[in-house]
Amino acid sequence: MAEAITINTDIIKQRLDFLKGARMKMWLDICAHCGLCAESCFFYQAHDKDPKMVPSYKIKKTIWELYKRKGNVDKEFMEQVYEIAFAECTACRRCSMYCPFGIDMATMIASTRAICRSQNLTPEGLQKAIENIWKEGNQMGMTKEEFVETCQWMEEENQAELPGLKIPIDKQGANMMYTVNAREPMFYPQDIGMAATIFHVAGEDWTMPSVGWDCTNLAMFAGDAKCMAHAVKLVYDAAKRLGVKRIGVTECGHAYRSLRFEGPYWLGLPGGQPPIPVIHSVQLFAEYLRDGRIKIDPAKKLKEPVTYQDPCNISRNGGLCDEARYIISHIATDFREMQPNREHNYCCGGGGGYIPMGPPFKKRRMASGKVKAEQIKATGAKIAIVPCHNCYDQIRDLNKEYNLGIEVKAFKEILTEIMIIPDELKAKGTEAA
Repeated sequence: MAEAITINTDIIKQRLDFLKGARMKMWLDICAHCGLCAESCFFYQAHDKDPKMVPSYKIKKTIWELYKRKGNVDKEFMEQVYEIAFAECTACRRCSMYCPFGIDMATMIASTRAICRSQNLTPEGLQKAIENIWKEGNQMGMTKEEFVETCQWMEEENQAELPGLKIPIDKQGANMMYTVNAREPMFYPQDIGMAATIFHVAGEDWTMPSVGWDCTNLAMFAGDAKCMAHAVKLVYDAAKRLGVKRIGVTECGHAYRSLRFEGPYWLGLPGGQPPIPVIHSVQLFAEYLRDGRIKIDPAKKLKEPVTYQDPCNISRNGGLCDEARYIISHIATDFREMQPNREHNYCCGGGGGYIPMGPPFKKRRMASGKVKAEQIKATGAKIAIVPCHNCYDQIRDLNKEYNLGIEVKAFKEILTEIMIIPDELKAKGTEAA
C-alpha cells in the first residue's frame, strides 16, 4: 500500500454510483444478518469464530457502510476497509453458496477492492504486478526475449530423453495455444518442460505465443478494471493472431476463471463467451486419458495415500470436480477425500491475491490457512495433489507451518513420472529391452 494516501470522496461517489446496479441494490437491502454464512468462512473458522470474521459483518463494515455514508469517508475509515477487503477475505465465494438469499458477497468484496484501488489503496505486490502487465504483458515483467529463451532452454533440456520434443513458439494454425502462469518461466521453468512432455506423448498440435502467454490476472484481485481487461485481451488477441482452435490454461485457478468466465464480460463480448474455447489443464489431461492419448504404467501408480485440493476457481467456480477425480482414478490407488470436498471445499487461504500480496500478509495467510492444514492432516495423506499455483504455494507453506509431512504435487508432475513413454519417442539406448 502506498505510504501517502489522500482520500478523494468525489471518485468514491462516482465508483459507488457506477456499482449500484439492480443486483447490488438487492444485495444491500435483503441481508437478514442471519449468520448462516458464518460457518462457511474459513477465516471465521480459523480465528476461533470471531464475529468480526462473519462474511456479512465484513460486508457491513465495508461496502454497506460506504453506501450508508454516501462516500463521505476519511482516510482512517478507508484504511480499515482496505484491511478487511484484502486481508480478511479471498473472495472464494463459499459463503455465497450458503446464503439463503444468494447474496454474492465475493462480488461485493471485489467491488470494495475496486474502490480501494481508486484511492491507491492496493497491496504492493499486486501494484507491482499491474505495472508489469502494462509494461511487459505479464505479472513478472519478463521480456519477450527472456520468455522465448526460457522455452528454448526447456526444449533443449527435455530433448535429452525425448529427441523429437519441441516447444513451438508462435506456430500458426495449431490445435491449442498453451498459456502459463508467469511464475513458471520465472521460478518453475520445469513446469513448462513437463507440460511439453505430456503434449509430446499425447501427439498434441500446440504452440505458445511470444506475447500473450501469461494467463494469470492479478489485476482482477486488485479491482483494476482496465488492467484486468487488458490482460485477458492480450491472450485472446494472441490466440486470434495465431489462428488456434482453443486456448489451454496451465494448472492455475484464477487464470481459468478470468479467461473462461469473466474476461468476455470485461471486454463486452457477445454472449459472454471467449472468442476461442478455453480449456483448463485438468480438463485437458482427463481428455488425454479418456481418449487413450496418454497411458499410465500400472506399476508406477501412486501407492501412498493421496488427497486432492479442490481449488475455488477450478472446482467451486469452474465445475471441474469430476474431471479431477477421473484423473486421480488413473494415477492413485489410495485416494482420500478432504471433508468437505468438491465445490464445498474450503479455500486454501492463498487465493484472492493473498500469495502475490507478499511478505506483509504472510503471517495472516498462515493463520487463516489453519483450516486447510487441519483438513489435510485429517486425511492421513502423504501426497496432496494441487492443480493451482496459488494453492500449490500456499499448501507448501502450510506444510512447513503445521508440520503436515506431505508432498505437494501438481498433476503434470505426477503424469510425467508415471505415464508410459512409447519406445519410438525415447532417445536411442533408453528404449525398453
